[in-house]
Amino acid sequence: MMTNRNLFEQLPTLAQDPAKFETLFSAKDFRTRLIEAIRQASKRIYLVALYLEDDEAGREILTELYQAKQRNPGLEINVCVDWHRAQRGLIGAEPGETNAAMYKSFADKHEHKIPVYGIPVRGREVFGVLHLKGFIIDDQVIYSGASLNNIYLNYKDRYRFDRYHVIANKALADSMVNFVKQEMIGHPAVNDLACPSKPETKEIKAQIRQLRASLAKSSYQFEPQEVKPEQVAVTPIVGVGKKRNKLNQGINQLLAKAKDEIFICTPYFNFPASVAKEVKKALKRGVKVTIVVGDKTANDFYISPQEEFKTIGGLPYLYERNLRQFAKANEANIASRKLSIHLWKHEENSFHLKGIWVDKRYMLITGNNLNPRAWSLDLENAIFIQDHYHHLTPQFEQEVENILQHTQLICTYRQLEKAEDYPDAVQKLMRKITRVKADRVLKRIL
Repeated sequence: MMTNRNLFEQLPTLAQDPAKFETLFSAKDFRTRLIEAIRQASKRIYLVALYLEDDEAGREILTELYQAKQRNPGLEINVCVDWHRAQRGLIGAEPGETNAAMYKSFADKHEHKIPVYGIPVRGREVFGVLHLKGFIIDDQVIYSGASLNNIYLNYKDRYRFDRYHVIANKALADSMVNFVKQEMIGHPAVNDLACPSKPETKEIKAQIRQLRASLAKSSYQFEPQEVKPEQVAVTPIVGVGKKRNKLNQGINQLLAKAKDEIFICTPYFNFPASVAKEVKKALKRGVKVTIVVGDKTANDFYISPQEEFKTIGGLPYLYERNLRQFAKANEANIASRKLSIHLWKHEENSFHLKGIWVDKRYMLITGNNLNPRAWSLDLENAIFIQDHYHHLTPQFEQEVENILQHTQLICTYRQLEKAEDYPDAVQKLMRKITRVKADRVLKRIL
């Protein structure tokens, strides 16, 4: 079997100038930078996100795109969103106008139209969505786990905290654009949601299956480059489904490679079995492990006890129960400071960060939630970074400091609420789920 070391040494790489790798520290900065880049674009704009929402921030981004296109009709603009998500309202919202309706109304009002492609990763949303990330504008990649709406872009007084990186690298941008063009937009299962006529999902069932099968075999194509000591190595990786998923394998091997420290961010505490196993092995090897996870009240599905409870509001409590069990099993590691668990909570804001740092040399920037759903259902990608000469260490240390700023360190599992303290509606739901053993199924799709 190939050793972990070999896998990383055999990864094809692109050379990155560290001076052209920038970390942004807030949702506001991300929004400003994205709009600036759209306004300055001269040849291409490719935006890929789970959704572009019909709200003020979503309309602002679409307006900026349309203005850029009317000013310069030759500008290549393509937007990709999840096919299913675009054609339904928000969870718990009244049936009505969808995001797809907004794309069509914008197209109807402008001479030079912008396609918004719906990517159907699976026949039904619950079994897999487009979770691929990356906004490519000219030769720069703006990479974040964020989608495009009010809360992700901190349009009003609340934000959903994510990671944001700006990477100027033509070869990386070309590779990511070519993937979107060839593997996604070019496929018969993919349709423009801004068009007056689009097929029903059931009419394209066969094409959707073909798309998923071809995505499972796909990868980013690029001519590998030699990386000099003054540069950093970057590798874009894509993965979908459980079998032969290079991204999943890469994440496991990254964790297995750790000698000194692992720092993990995940919004929903529900590690895939293989990740949980690697974390356990790392702790046994004496590696210091830090996990940053959102407090249940900072989860995007959290419903405050003052509001009317809906089933979806049980999710944050399920994640907290997972975390409590994990902390309890690792009480000794927490006491000896080998394991640090930080809970993020800042006012009414929510937490959506993901990523892994290993030994201050290897980093993963990704939209992957490091949960079973990401592992086997959604289309995910990431950029692996190898920084052997610590060019990016100061930036990443500043990013870590920024992340930890609003966290509380868990010193014992008892700090986390137990089920008996949950609101009655949540307790009732938990009992029901456990009784029908649905929690096993839920763990796989959440």
